[in-house]
Amino acid sequence: MAVIRQLPDGLVNQIAAGEVIERPASALRELVENALDAGAGKISITLRRGGIDELTVADDGHGMTPDDMLLAIQRHATSKLPHDNLNHIGSLGFRGEALPSIGAVSHLKLTSVMAGMPHAWRLEIDVGRINGPEPAALQTGSLISVTQLFKSVPARLKFLKTNRTELAQCVDVVKRLAMAYPFVAFQLVNDGRTLLNVNASTPLIDVDNQFPENTARQNRLSAIIGRAFTDESAIVNAERNQIRLEGMIGLPTMNRPTSAQVYLFVNGRPINDRSLLGAIRAGYGDTLPRSRHPIAALFLTVPATDLDVNVHPAKAEVRFRDAAGVRSLLVGAIGAQLAADSVRASSEGGTAALSRLAGSAFRSDPAYFSASPSHPSYELLPSASKRRIGEVWQSPLPQDPHLMCEEPLAARPAGTDQTATDESAMVAVRRTLLGAAKAQLHKTYIVAETEDGMTIIDQHAAHERLLMERMKAALAEAGVSAQALLLPEIVELADDRRQALLEMGEALSRLGLEIEGFGEGAVIVRTIPALLGNPDAKQIVADIAEELVELGDSSSLENRLNHVLATLSCHGSVRAGRVLNANEMNALLREMEITPRSGQCNHGRPTWIRLSLADIENLFGRR
Repeated sequence: MAVIRQLPDGLVNQIAAGEVIERPASALRELVENALDAGAGKISITLRRGGIDELTVADDGHGMTPDDMLLAIQRHATSKLPHDNLNHIGSLGFRGEALPSIGAVSHLKLTSVMAGMPHAWRLEIDVGRINGPEPAALQTGSLISVTQLFKSVPARLKFLKTNRTELAQCVDVVKRLAMAYPFVAFQLVNDGRTLLNVNASTPLIDVDNQFPENTARQNRLSAIIGRAFTDESAIVNAERNQIRLEGMIGLPTMNRPTSAQVYLFVNGRPINDRSLLGAIRAGYGDTLPRSRHPIAALFLTVPATDLDVNVHPAKAEVRFRDAAGVRSLLVGAIGAQLAADSVRASSEGGTAALSRLAGSAFRSDPAYFSASPSHPSYELLPSASKRRIGEVWQSPLPQDPHLMCEEPLAARPAGTDQTATDESAMVAVRRTLLGAAKAQLHKTYIVAETEDGMTIIDQHAAHERLLMERMKAALAEAGVSAQALLLPEIVELADDRRQALLEMGEALSRLGLEIEGFGEGAVIVRTIPALLGNPDAKQIVADIAEELVELGDSSSLENRLNHVLATLSCHGSVRAGRVLNANEMNALLREMEITPRSGQCNHGRPTWIRLSLADIENLFGRR
């Protein structure tokens, strides 16, 4: 009796479909990528129930002949490997299984026409059974319709999520591809409702760098992620060892609870790589709050010979020849750009403050009306509201010494100081990023006037960051002091982790951690950074070794040192509740303007917010 047998083609196709097509979004991604590889300039997508009932993709690409259509639905048939070279793949689709896999688990209709053909042709696949091709009507490109997805595998259908969840997955797929291809127009409609409609960017030359894709990409990111992101993000542009990194990173204060808005692309291919996501977050360093993630859209360009895109059935991951170099480029480029640009803070804080102010200014409770007992509207109020208004009018004026109405002010306005009496000097100061300090509120917040609005600065958070940056600079210059362990720690590790740790020995030694090999499967720890006090040396070494193996590099020790510096700077900074005079306030603002990462404190919170004059005028109904 034979133990091993050849599976029938229908079952083989269903198995392949299980690897490639996990949900409607998987099928949609394959079809849209095929349209992009076909040179489409416009792609229109129509869904019903989030793609569960039907998904249709129409494009204006170069189309196919009837013979090509018959080949396209065969496994391992493709037009994307002209030289049969898996080491040089320049297209999005490459596995040659998309159409046959979709056709094996659904009802698929493929209509296509090429330029010069008298009419189009249609081919149908019903759970692997082929009908056609036969003449059809279509003006240009291809039209693919998929209905009854997972018709032949109802178990898979039962494991799909809700319509809303599946739709969200489809929208995410289209948005990511639209970001990578700004010169292609995209339209997405679900159940008759348009969810995405972006025009193709005009390929104009960018005057600054002569690369039209940069301007087009920024316009597309603005249309998809939002204008707030592109207006308040830093542009990344770096290259190392023929690996190019471009894109935009949001300011640290523009953060989110998940990594869903970290968009990463390699050679135009959207990917989701855990180690690269870790490298992006490492680039932000201590500027992000714990458990928060940035908003970023980053595009890597890698030589095709240094990249393996054939490692994942769903094409969600790639493999780099120099993975450590790619991660190093991400960490270094992001860190350098933030150091140069993160004095800024996003407007989200100011927008939130305005929303709260606007909400409190228009309360519906009549007890908050500007009504006095003599006001005509007073008699129309309920008795409870009358009592509350009466209590307010009869109560004495507040005597809180930190309120602005105090005379004299706890902190003198900047204009009263002798050094600021020159009007021309004041104008120059107001033109700076943070402006001229005018007053201190509640011995905690500095209010400054800028040329086109005002800023509010948290004096403790700001000074905390300034102190930390000073200490980091001093530490980098003098090195990390190491303290010898009275009894060296022996840490047992798996061979791969032990080897990775020993290879990083010199770099770790510069951070105050000295380790040596100690026979097979162990290392001995002789010194630890003095700043850490009395930590668990075994746990530190184990964490570093795990990161080195899993991610290719480690930031555990550096993060621990930064945490100590953050704590020290927090205790040594200007505390909330300390009165500052005008000179001290202005000195703090000027130092913030030249200190890297001063837009957020050591805990990732914003150090200042900005309210434009236009925002304030809107708040008071002047606009």
